[in-house]
Amino acid sequence: MWDGAGSDRRLRRGRLILADCAVPPASVSASRPSERMGSRGGLTRLLAPLGQGGGWLRWHERLPAPVRRWDLGGELACLPAGCVLALLTHSVLPLLGAALAAPVGWRWRRARAVERRRALRSAAVIGLCAAVAGELRAGRQPGEALRSIEVAGLPDGWEAVTTAARFGGDVPTALRQLARLPGAEGLAGVAACWQVAVDGGAGLADGLDRVAAALRAERDQREELRAQLAGVRSTAAMLALLPAFGLVLGSVLGAAPLHVLLHTPAGLSCLLLGVLLEWAGLAWTAHIVRRAAEPTKRTTKQD
Repeated sequence: MWDGAGSDRRLRRGRLILADCAVPPASVSASRPSERMGSRGGLTRLLAPLGQGGGWLRWHERLPAPVRRWDLGGELACLPAGCVLALLTHSVLPLLGAALAAPVGWRWRRARAVERRRALRSAAVIGLCAAVAGELRAGRQPGEALRSIEVAGLPDGWEAVTTAARFGGDVPTALRQLARLPGAEGLAGVAACWQVAVDGGAGLADGLDRVAAALRAERDQREELRAQLAGVRSTAAMLALLPAFGLVLGSVLGAAPLHVLLHTPAGLSCLLLGVLLEWAGLAWTAHIVRRAAEPTKRTTKQD
């Protein structure tokens, strides 16, 4: 704990001595954990010194690679909630339901994370096209312009593209490799413009502007579709939560619905039927949303 809390004075002294001299003292003092973590939660402030001291990182590196890739989060709260409900209702079914809900919540959270990364990559590709086009119009060469820009959210492996541009490598091939990632498909258009400009001498800046305009139009279409489907998603969520409100209302009225559902044959049958109908409704709603998003994907592929 002493090592993980960052209490090694020699380590802190070495960091200060070997720090970049261009950084002013105010920036160094502002990077202290007590000042930098002031607006975050108490748990983050508590764990920040562990990461600085190295103990947290060493502990994380000792974990098996599959466990690190799981990226477990709030879905683990289903298990304590299931245990509490099992103790209150004197039934093992809430615990089994919590065990089944945890992987479902993990998959949902991972899908949301993938969608966020895809949106960040798409915005980064648009910013890349605009920045490179601006540098080219300012008089820079394509390779120099590609190396000089700094856009947040670029896909992992962008260093391969800048290395190819620096040493005269195959930049279009490196761009097409990154275009396989979700959200970075626009890099295929950048690669095509780069190859045409290098082989045929066409204007690269104009091609990048067209690619950026097409990607913006696609993003606007996707956001409009998401706004139109927001009503469907909210209605489905409200209908999915109605059984829980019904159980709470029945408990308030003294009908003991949980006892009937968990300890009587008729209640168990109704519970099984209700769970199946709930799953069918959510699956059908997800199918409707996917079918509504398919025209946008087909239009993107054709473009």
